[in-house]
Amino acid sequence: MAFISDLHSNMEALRAVEPLISGLPCYSCGDLVGYGADPSEVVRWAMKNVVGCVKGNHDEAAVTGDTSWFNAYAASAIRWTRGRLSEGELAFLSSLPLTYKFEVEGVRFFVVHGSPDDPLHEYVFLETHQGLFERYLKMCSADVVVLGHTHVPFRWRGAGGTVFNPGSVGQPRHGQPGAFYAVVTVEGGKVEVELKRASYDVDTAAQKIYRSGLPRVFGDRLYEGL
Repeated sequence: MAFISDLHSNMEALRAVEPLISGLPCYSCGDLVGYGADPSEVVRWAMKNVVGCVKGNHDEAAVTGDTSWFNAYAASAIRWTRGRLSEGELAFLSSLPLTYKFEVEGVRFFVVHGSPDDPLHEYVFLETHQGLFERYLKMCSADVVVLGHTHVPFRWRGAGGTVFNPGSVGQPRHGQPGAFYAVVTVEGGKVEVELKRASYDVDTAAQKIYRSGLPRVFGDRLYEGL
């Protein structure tokens, strides 16, 4: 199965990942929209191709118009995005759950954008939060907890199970440009998480942002992976 997160309206990055996960059940950790120039296209893709998806904070803001959690650049991107989503696309974002649970061969998965404690807003980094991971697994009654939001991939395994972040398809923030995702296999109760990267046409994605009137910083950072 494939896990994607933080697509952030970047259709070029998504197109690069799509053939690499073709045929796999796909799950999303949220933030389909925000920052990039193709919110409608990305949401429509998710509506057709994602088995399970949770709501991210940018998805929530696009639905409600509440940008009080955002800096000025991100808030302006949400206002721009809201004007380009159809009623059906907004309804889809509104319908997304905050958490999503499923099982594969008896292995229990728990998917959330931020954290089990704060599904929309908490940033969970390996360096700061790994002392909480056993608690996450226990409180979620899960063998695997999958997180998004930080745009930074990581993989952790402890006595109680596995916690990982697939990274961001649309806007990585760990200093490596590209589109990041994860492929997970379950065999005989054993879970293997592969963190992967795809190259994509960054120039086209950035130029779309520059031409759209969105803040230039969202295009510039695609080249740096920040």
